[in-house]
Amino acid sequence: MSFDLQPKILENALIAIIPLKESDFESLYTVASDPLIWELHPSKDRYKKEVFSKFFDEAIISKSAFSIIDLTTNEIIGSSRFYDLNTDYSSVAIGYTFLARKYWGGTYNKAIKKMLIDYALQFVSTVIFHVGTTNYRSQQAIIKIGGKKLNEIDFENIGEHTHFTYEIKKSDWLNFK
Repeated sequence: MSFDLQPKILENALIAIIPLKESDFESLYTVASDPLIWELHPSKDRYKKEVFSKFFDEAIISKSAFSIIDLTTNEIIGSSRFYDLNTDYSSVAIGYTFLARKYWGGTYNKAIKKMLIDYALQFVSTVIFHVGTTNYRSQQAIIKIGGKKLNEIDFENIGEHTHFTYEIKKSDWLNFK
């Protein structure tokens, strides 16, 4: 069985994670248009429609991005994505994740990460996260679920922004859960 970077649906009692569709743009932009979501993020202006539109187009092209649906309201509450599948290192990255502010505080983010990590670790031995050095909220969220900081990396495609690399190894995840 090979790693499908965009499985049809991942679901628990709170949320469904489904493949991102072009028709999701307006609903997802409604969430993303809140400047406070991006306040600690390296791309602080992603709340602007023209900036978000580029981000969204790249997500669609990736064929590995998701809409996150609140099963109580059936509304899109955010997005996430797999990227950088590396079969030699047996790893994949999870990122580009954002949630509407009313879903902040751990329960939903933890549920999202748990489903994505559980799915990924069926196919790879390591999950990677890249988190902006000023994105303290996301750094703490990754540490809470067992992420270990490895190093710093610069991403040229989003300017001169340094990110920390965190990883969760399959053996650690099994012990952490």
